Amino acid sequence: MVGPVAKRARVAHLKAVMGLSERRACLIVGADRKMVRYRSRRPPDTELRGRLRELANERRRFGYRRLFILLRREGEPSGINRIHRLYREEGLAVRKRRARRKAIGVRVPILVEARPNARWSLDFVYDQFANGRRFRVLNIVEDVTKECLGAIPDTSISGRRVARELAMIVARRGKPGSIVSDNGTEFTCNAMLAWCKETGIDWHFIAPGKPIQNAFVESFNGRMRDEFLNETLFFDLDDARSKVAVWVADYNGEHLITPENSSISWPSFGEHFKSPETLTAAG
Repeated sequence: MVGPVAKRARVAHLKAVMGLSERRACLIVGADRKMVRYRSRRPPDTELRGRLRELANERRRFGYRRLFILLRREGEPSGINRIHRLYREEGLAVRKRRARRKAIGVRVPILVEARPNARWSLDFVYDQFANGRRFRVLNIVEDVTKECLGAIPDTSISGRRVARELAMIVARRGKPGSIVSDNGTEFTCNAMLAWCKETGIDWHFIAPGKPIQNAFVESFNGRMRDEFLNETLFFDLDDARSKVAVWVADYNGEHLITPENSSISWPSFGEHFKSPETLTAAG
C-alpha cells in the first residue's frame, strides 16, 4: 500500500517531468486531488521535539516507549503515537547491538517467592579506567523488586570485603531468604563461609558454566554495561565510585520505566536505597 506522501511525490514528479496536468497525474497514480492539495496544519511542536532530543541524548539506550513515560512524568499530555511520530521524524533510534548466539532449548522459569528480600544475587562486572587499568564492580541485586542494593567499584575485592559489604546492607535492609552467586573465589572463601554460618543465610552456588542460573544479576549486569559502562569514561577509582553511585541511584528510581510496569510501586523502595552514599561504601 502506497501512502499519501509517496502519492504526492509521484504526482509532483509526473507534473514536473512529463508535463501532465494535476487531474491526469492523479488519475494515473490513483490519488485523490484533495489529498494531493492537502497541507498539514499540525503545530511544529518545537519545544516538545527539543525536549525529546534532550532525553534521547541523555539516555541513549531508551527507545520511544521509555522516553514517552519520562515525558509523561514531566506532565506532557501527548499520547504514545504522537511521541513515536516525532521520534521517527527527528531521526532518533536506539543503535542495535550485535546479537550473541543463543542456546537452543526449553526455557524453564526461575522460581522465586514473590516477596521482597526473598533472594539476592551477586556477581562482578569488569571495566577499565582511561589509562587502561582494570577495575571491577560488585553488584548486589534484589531478585524480586529488581533493586540494586549495592554496586561497589574497586580494583580488588576480597571475600572479607564482600562479607563486610553484605553485613552493612543486611543491617539496613534485613536478612534475605537466600543468596545466589557463582563459584568465584571471593564467594567460596573461608571468610564468606564463616559469615554465612554466623548469619544463618542460605547461600546457593550455581553450576559451573551456567550463568543463566543467576539470570537476575546477569540481566542487571547487561543493562549496566549497555546503558552506563559502554557510555562512560572513568579516570580513576574515585571518579568511578561517584559515577556508579549516581547511575545506581537513578536506576533504583527509574528502572521500572516500561509501558507494562511503569505504575508498579513496591513498599520496600525506601529512600535510603536511592542515596548514592549508601550504595558504594569505600572499603
